[in-house]
Amino acid sequence: MKGGYFETCNCEVECPCIFMSAPSHDDCTVLVAWHIDEGSFDNLDLGGMNVVALFHSPGNMFTTKWRVAMYVDERASKEQTLALTKIFGGQVGGVPGALASFIGEVAGVKNAKIDFRSSGKNRSVRVQGLGEAEIEAIEGQGGSEVEIQNHPIAVSPGHTATVAKSKKFSVHDLGFDVELSNRSGLYAPFKYSGP
Repeated sequence: MKGGYFETCNCEVECPCIFMSAPSHDDCTVLVAWHIDEGSFDNLDLGGMNVVALFHSPGNMFTTKWRVAMYVDERASKEQTLALTKIFGGQVGGVPGALASFIGEVAGVKNAKIDFRSSGKNRSVRVQGLGEAEIEAIEGQGGSEVEIQNHPIAVSPGHTATVAKSKKFSVHDLGFDVELSNRSGLYAPFKYSGP
């Protein structure tokens, strides 16, 4: 499958966790949102679907286990929901499988209305019953984008990530309570395949 993703967290720009360092504020709560442009699983079409995950690490993301919650597009059929949960829950390997090795607790998995938007240097998502997040790319020298490549913990390995700052990061569900702005963000295309 392939599409676009973005993330934002409570760390200062740029999140030290992606470089295997301790979080800016002792812990890290990160929202990751994916929009699938095209993709399939066992001949089941997954194009157009959205998935959002929340991760909380009480310390360095490489030395502590994470708490996670997942939200799957309410438009997904039962079969699509099962496939997306398996894929993004790490059960079929690949990049999500590598990230899943850090998970210690699953707080919940829900279907929800997810509105994912991508326009120019802005990315946003609204998740019914959870909250919303919006980021905007930081302007670099000469108005160009600020980019990161090959960082150790990457949601989209092999792709250049654009550095952004949150305009809003507001989530309240399943014990996750965040109300922030002007914090770390990244966005990039993604492409995932099996193990």
